[in-house]
Amino acid sequence: MASTPAFTTTPTAANVPTGNTIATANTAKNGTGTVVSVFTAGASGAKVDTILFRALGTNVATVARVFLNNGSTNATAANNVLIGEITLTATTLSEVAALPAYEIPINRVIPAGYEINITIGTTVAAGYAISAWGADL
Repeated sequence: MASTPAFTTTPTAANVPTGNTIATANTAKNGTGTVVSVFTAGASGAKVDTILFRALGTNVATVARVFLNNGSTNATAANNVLIGEITLTATTLSEVAALPAYEIPINRVIPAGYEINITIGTTVAAGYAISAWGADL
């Protein structure tokens, strides 16, 4: 147990919607293969609060998987651990109804250099924008 509490120093809202979205399937269940990195812990570590997924249009149903990577290559399965997953239901783009947002609470302190990586299980048409919310320690 730490003798002094750790407080966050720099809030982080890591957004992936500008040109780097997720739309291609990765059926590996161990964090290997093609991933989207959405959060990297700073030099003293970080607290990751939540990951938010927003459909960018019409998509078939899929599953989003969240992996914690130890900062090394994600091509080695031992460097990754699955820490969460959520079903992303089919969506239809509309001008009269909102597309749903999906949120996975993470609520973990992660060591310096560790990353949060995302995969989806089914290729989708429009894709998803991903936001990671947290803060460096």
